Amino acid sequence: MSLHHSGRGRLALAIGAFGASALLLAGCAGGGGGTATDGGGSDEPIIVGTTDKVTTLDPAGSYDNGSLAVQTQVFPYLVNTDYNSTEVVPDLAESAEFTSPTEYTVTLPAGLKWANGNDLTSADVKFSFDRNLAIADPNGASSLLYNLESVETPDDTTVVFHLKSANDQVFPYILTSFPGAIVDDEVFAADAITPDQDIVAADAFGGPYRITSWDFNKTVEFEPNENYQGLLDPAENSGVILSYFADSSNLKLAVQEGDIDVAYRSLSATDVDDLSKNENVQVVDGPGGEIRYIVFNFDTQPYGAKTAEADAAKALAVRQAVADLIDREEISTQVYKGTYTPLYSFVPAGFNGATEVLKELYGDGNGGPDADKARATLEAAGVEIPVQLSLQYNPDHYGPSSGDEYALVKSQLEADGLFAVDLKSTEWVQYNKDRVADVYPAYQLGWFPDYSDADNYLTPFFLTDNFLNNHFSDPAVDELILQQAVETDPAARTQEIEEIQQLVAEQLSTVPFLQGAQVAVAGIDVDGVILDASFKFRFAPVTK
Repeated sequence: MSLHHSGRGRLALAIGAFGASALLLAGCAGGGGGTATDGGGSDEPIIVGTTDKVTTLDPAGSYDNGSLAVQTQVFPYLVNTDYNSTEVVPDLAESAEFTSPTEYTVTLPAGLKWANGNDLTSADVKFSFDRNLAIADPNGASSLLYNLESVETPDDTTVVFHLKSANDQVFPYILTSFPGAIVDDEVFAADAITPDQDIVAADAFGGPYRITSWDFNKTVEFEPNENYQGLLDPAENSGVILSYFADSSNLKLAVQEGDIDVAYRSLSATDVDDLSKNENVQVVDGPGGEIRYIVFNFDTQPYGAKTAEADAAKALAVRQAVADLIDREEISTQVYKGTYTPLYSFVPAGFNGATEVLKELYGDGNGGPDADKARATLEAAGVEIPVQLSLQYNPDHYGPSSGDEYALVKSQLEADGLFAVDLKSTEWVQYNKDRVADVYPAYQLGWFPDYSDADNYLTPFFLTDNFLNNHFSDPAVDELILQQAVETDPAARTQEIEEIQQLVAEQLSTVPFLQGAQVAVAGIDVDGVILDASFKFRFAPVTK
């Protein structure tokens, strides 16, 4: 694979890559009008509202969409994806290519600068990847760098990634995602997460924007970075104000009152349906790769490895019974009005190798629940009924309907007396700490893909030392995951992806149950709102 800079194009609104829809609704912040800038927009900043949360500004310490929504605006990436494509192309780099089966070589332009004036060289690139692996933060994405052996910098503009296994099919995609963000080696710590305020104070930014004001999970102010040299065209706006809302009802009201230009993550399906009837609404298709699922902690779930009654067979029976009882169609229609659709495997529909293995193995065999089957599974394993299950969910990160979603899951599990569910919720910042500290025996997560390949639904989840930190490990799964990543025969790789799903389905590290699209909402006078084909929301093209 060889990547070189070509012409830079811009697509006003990306069309869905996988057939799901994203909604763009409209407000009219800032009183409208404004003097046009050279880019054709207004001299007023764009105001974006969200209910999402940032874990940390430091790319080494986060692996969540709320953090990425900020990081992708302010940090540079060697390679990236353009708005209307999932193809990996040079971003900061002049070229990027495999120069041997185990060497990926990147050439940088000379004279690159950070927003603070520091030189941006190959040393920053090496530093960024080395620190990510050294820190290995449990909330970070260092696990994606499993095939990286070392980084070499022969000179200031050349970077050579030495890989452990040859013919890596996904490494360029990984460089476009969380661990691919480059940071300033004169500002960031080599062995610890750097505090947000230190990053902002040092103006350590190299993406299309720089942050000029930071009030954690309240307000962030962005200005275009004049030193940015990369894939994206210069910002069409004079700046962006990102405002965080406590709940979706306030976010919806801000749209209706014209207090914000764009609302991005998250409005409930009811809110979206209501706003879509407003004449000041744009609706477009966007990419759908989001999934929603339950995670089991193999140490602390009922009969888990570190519980007093530890029993692997009983623990598996509990997970299987949950899979037998989940009614995906009911959750889809009652909670999400069809904006999410049932998901019966780990790789969602539309991706290479996607199957419906969970439909075949669990429930009634046609996608519906089967309480008799669940009871038989539990009784055969000698599990005491009802199973006492602690189930945790998050009310603010995965949208306002999470409460209704998990209330319905609880109801489904308890309907036939097989489970007694202790359902609780925790706000996202604390939730993200607790889940990797073995606090929750079973809990909600969602997934917004980093790159458009089936690998992104397998490696981060099921390779040993995965980001779930749920103590799942299977040597056969490890072997297949590593094998598919370097498989050059498309047919053979598809088969390996299918085999991985089969093995994981038999063990149920997670139970996925819904697939959907991301949703954004914006004002009628706003142009260029993009949920692009690689699932990123970029500020630069937005104008009003």
